[in-house]
Amino acid sequence: MTSSDNDHSMQSKTPKKLPPPSFVKLAMKNMVRKGSQSLFHFGLTAFGFVGFILIVAWLGRPTLPQ
Repeated sequence: MTSSDNDHSMQSKTPKKLPPPSFVKLAMKNMVRKGSQSLFHFGLTAFGFVGFILIVAWLGRPTLPQ
């Protein structure tokens, strides 16, 4: 038995631990599975963000002398 045979047998006996999937991959999987709900929530978030930016811009607008 050579050292390369020994290394091969060691590799087959040890189970390979896969790292847990990343949050991005899980989020993408959930988005595909729940497509319309994800798009609805994304739309609400986008609308709320744009509304927030517009309100802050309106409140912070400069006052011009008449």
